[in-house]
Amino acid sequence: MTSVTQLDSQPVTIGRLASTSGVPATTLRYYEREGLLAPIDRSRSGYRLYDEAAAQRLSFIRSAQAVGFTLNDIRELLKLDKDSSCSEVQVLLERRLAEVKAKLADLACVRDALTSALAECRRSRRGCRVLADLRHGRRVRRAK
Repeated sequence: MTSVTQLDSQPVTIGRLASTSGVPATTLRYYEREGLLAPIDRSRSGYRLYDEAAAQRLSFIRSAQAVGFTLNDIRELLKLDKDSSCSEVQVLLERRLAEVKAKLADLACVRDALTSALAECRRSRRGCRVLADLRHGRRVRRAK
């Protein structure tokens, strides 16, 4: 992300911050509604204005999202300062990692069910057993 102050020593509009950061203005407004990012002021015509600190905060938000933190996690991280104990961050990391592991296990089950359904479709000569199972509320059979 380009630094706002590198662009202009004055605060920049939401459109300028959006274009320099690559983050849509709608997302910036959403972050504002979520309490993650706030403009420092409004222009005479009502445009949101942002400074370098807001640009840095936006960069932090995007970096945290890129490594898997949720907006709720990011809200907690933003409350911490640079001198906070790593144990506070560790708790968030452990929680997110557990959630990712659970999702991976769920996805493995979905993958297995789809693989079985596809194998059933490929074996079927007439009538689709997969559709019949789904219509009768039965789960797709797992491959053995």
